[in-house]
Amino acid sequence: MIWNSYKWLISCCILAVGFCVAGCRVYSFAGTNIDPTVKTISISTFPNSAPNGPSSLAQRFTEDFKDYFQRNTTLKLIPRDGDLQFEGAIIGYDIAPAAIEKTEGRDQAGLNRLTIQVRVKFTNTKDPKQDFEQTFQQSDDFPGSQDATQINNSPRVREITGRIITDAFNKSVANW
Repeated sequence: MIWNSYKWLISCCILAVGFCVAGCRVYSFAGTNIDPTVKTISISTFPNSAPNGPSSLAQRFTEDFKDYFQRNTTLKLIPRDGDLQFEGAIIGYDIAPAAIEKTEGRDQAGLNRLTIQVRVKFTNTKDPKQDFEQTFQQSDDFPGSQDATQINNSPRVREITGRIITDAFNKSVANW
């Protein structure tokens, strides 16, 4: 009796996988929806146009962007003219008080908020209807006791840019 239940479950799983594979687009467990004719991707350097951003931000963001797409797709990364093309710039890197608190009779920041904005231009040479240009923004709060240097060197900066990369990924190849 139990063996029949397992056979039924295995049959259902095989059928479900078969339906996923049989579609005209390639679906992966990473959630991508990439046309099978798309084989390559090119990602230009995202220069840091934000006046307050750390000097290493452009290189780190671009490399993280490339790594994310290579980990989550089977596309071959090429220097230029890929089937999918990304370019853009880091256009905002702002630290501002997020919460004010009174300490010894003086107002000061209890929390600082770092907001990063990246303009992304996506070109799909196989399906131009999917092209877009959009600014993605994410932020995170830091203790008011941390100064800009400590924030700039915090691993949480990478978490913020990671969320921006995920948003761009979802918009471009996951069609969310």
